This record gives sequence, C-alpha cells and structure tokens, in this order.
Amino acid sequence: MVARTSAGLLPYRRRDGRLEVLIAHMGGPLWARREEAAWTIVKGEHAEDEEALEAARREFEEETGAAPPDGPALELGEVRQSGGKRVRAWAVEADLDAASLRSNTFELEWPPRSGRVQEFPEVDRFEWCEPAVARRRLVRAQVELLDRLEGLLG
Repeated sequence: MVARTSAGLLPYRRRDGRLEVLIAHMGGPLWARREEAAWTIVKGEHAEDEEALEAARREFEEETGAAPPDGPALELGEVRQSGGKRVRAWAVEADLDAASLRSNTFELEWPPRSGRVQEFPEVDRFEWCEPAVARRRLVRAQVELLDRLEGLLG
C-alpha cells in the first residue's frame, strides 16, 4: 500500500510583534467535541504526479473558499503523521479574515449504521493563534512544521 500524500499551506502573520498562524479545526461528528490534536494546517491529498505546491494552493482554495495567499512560499518540508500519511507544507505570509472562510463538505453515514447520510464541513472553523496555542491544538506530527516555521523566521 502506498502512503497517502498531502500538501498544505500554513498562513502566518505578525500581530503586535507576535507570530500567529492560521489553523483549521477538522469538521464532522468525530472531531466535534475535541480541541487538542483536532486541528490541522489547511491541506489535502494529491496525486504523485501533481506538483505539491500547486496542490497545496488548490487545496487551500477548496478548503477555505478563498484564494491562496500571494507571496513567497517558505518550504517547511515533510512530516509523517501517525497513520502514515505524508504531509508537505509551505508557510505564506497573509492576513485573512478567519471568520469569512468556508470549507467544502463531505457526506458521512451518521450515526453509524443508521442508513442516514449527512453532510458535514471538512473544516468547521478557522482560527489565528499564537504558536503555543497551535502546539496544543495541532495533530501531533504537524507541530514539527510549526517549529520549522519559527526557525525560519528567527
């Protein structure tokens, strides 16, 4: 089995001299009551023959409803999540209105074995937060991407 590959963008900004990053809370009933390790960078899967940065930009638009931020993309490298998925990411300086972002949706039989299919957002909310908060919220493997961003920015 080939490991799945995702690409994503990690928008960042400075507010009052402090770094903030934009992260996304995973949608659907399985994540609804979780905060710690229930957030992610905006990312999505892509085919092996698709250029990863272009896939990251496409996925950003699909998952937020907003055009991907312009400007130089700082490569953050790749991490491997606990389920085996590889995530490659770039940081881009931006100042988006998190409240205006709207995710695409997916369908899921819920409750399980009920025969009832419901529609849920892939991401139910977006939030700017300081790195200390993001460290608690992000899926564990993605914390390394945040560490790399801080290293690049000094």
